[in-house]
Formats: sequence, structure tokens, C-alpha cells
Amino acid sequence: MAPGLAQKYEINADMGEGFGQWKMGPDEELMPLIDAANIACGYHAGDPSIMLKTIRLCKQHGVKAGAHPGLQDLFGFGRRKMEIDPADMYAMVLYQVGALKAMLDSENVELSHIKPHGELFFYMQRDTAIMRAVLKACATFQVPVYACQNVEQERMCAEMGIPFQGELYVDIDYSPEGKLIPRAQSQPSTPELCYQRAAGAASRGTTKDTQGNEVELGFNGQPFSICIHSDVPTVLENAKSVRKAVDEANKAKFG
Repeated sequence: MAPGLAQKYEINADMGEGFGQWKMGPDEELMPLIDAANIACGYHAGDPSIMLKTIRLCKQHGVKAGAHPGLQDLFGFGRRKMEIDPADMYAMVLYQVGALKAMLDSENVELSHIKPHGELFFYMQRDTAIMRAVLKACATFQVPVYACQNVEQERMCAEMGIPFQGELYVDIDYSPEGKLIPRAQSQPSTPELCYQRAAGAASRGTTKDTQGNEVELGFNGQPFSICIHSDVPTVLENAKSVRKAVDEANKAKFG
């Protein structure tokens, strides 16, 4: 197993997604329930003070600190489509992760991973030039990149020597084609649904699509990371349910 990859099932959450006086998720309450934090780097959300505060919360609770770069879209929270030149995209990702890395260094905390946010993630799935630009920037830091299983992205990561961390989403939906569906088009999440999805994926390696059919996730028996979003109304209840499912799965598989 490549360095930095999950050694057992884990929970990751998008954190630090406020701006100035505006606060998005309940980071202080959520942090003790997760294993890895994806810290907003100032483009879709976050600012220098929030970034540093979130790093210190990670340090306090022993949570892995990763970068969550996004599109330069504070107004749309990084979820609106934009057309960006691949060279500019490379620079934008390098800039965001580099800023977080400097703050992590100041606190003697390692950069554990990188996870593209929102529309940046979907842009990568649609456009291989954008995928390559993002991953080229990520390769600078030599840490795992978190994403849903994607043959092209896994191949590109292997080509660049980047560890690929498979990821499951439990608070948004999957299409019949096994693709992730944007938040705005997904059904509202509940703690019960999140638990069922996490437990099912750990035991069977599958989840259910919008039509109720089983979707193979492609983890091939490897530990995966489960993402929950901190900006949904039920996030704390969702996190507690997923924590229960993850702890049960880890005990069953790893003792």
C-alpha cells in the first residue's frame, strides 16, 4: 500500500468552509467525529485565519489535515461551472495547496492529502486536460489525492506517482452509471441513509443508485475514505451514524 493511504476505513469531511464573519459548518463539534479534514484554501471558501484555525483544530484532535482546493468562486461556493485554461488551473491548484502547506508547516503538521472540491471535481471528470493540470499540481506535494474510483484518474495518478485514495459519498447520490450526482440534484441525506450506505459499502463494496440498484464501487477490498459534507443541516447526526458504521466495519475487518 502506498504511503499516506488509509490503513482502515475512515471518515473525511470538508472543513473551514466559512469566510470572514460567515460560518458554514459546525467544525468544532464535527472534528472529533472524523479522521481526515479537507481544508478549504480560500477560493470556494475559507480565508487565512479560518485556514489556520482549522489546522489547529486538526492538531488538537489528531485529525489528518488535507487541502481542499476549488474554483475561484466564493459567491457560488465553487459549485458553478467555469471555463478555465489548463495552465491557469495548474497555477490555481498549486497556489491554494501551497498556501495551506505553508500554514501547516508553521504548525508542524503534515499535509496528508489533497481533495478537489465541488465543481472542480466534476470538471476533472469531464475534461482530461483539466484532470491532468490538477494532478500535475498535486504531484508537487506527493500526497494521496482523494476521489471516487475513476479508471482514467487512477491511471493518470499512477503515471505521475501520486497515491490514489478511493472515496465513497454517503450524503449525496450515485447515478445508474455509477457517477456521483451533484448536491443540488441529490435527495436530502438522513443519518439512517448515511449509515446504510457506509455499512453496505464496507461489507459488499457497493452502494445503491437512484433507482435502487447495486453499484460496484471498485475498491477491490482496499480501505476507503467516506466523505460527509459539513454544510448539510444534519451533518452532526450523519457523522455520528457514519462513525458507528466505520467503527463496526474496522472492528470486523481489522480487529
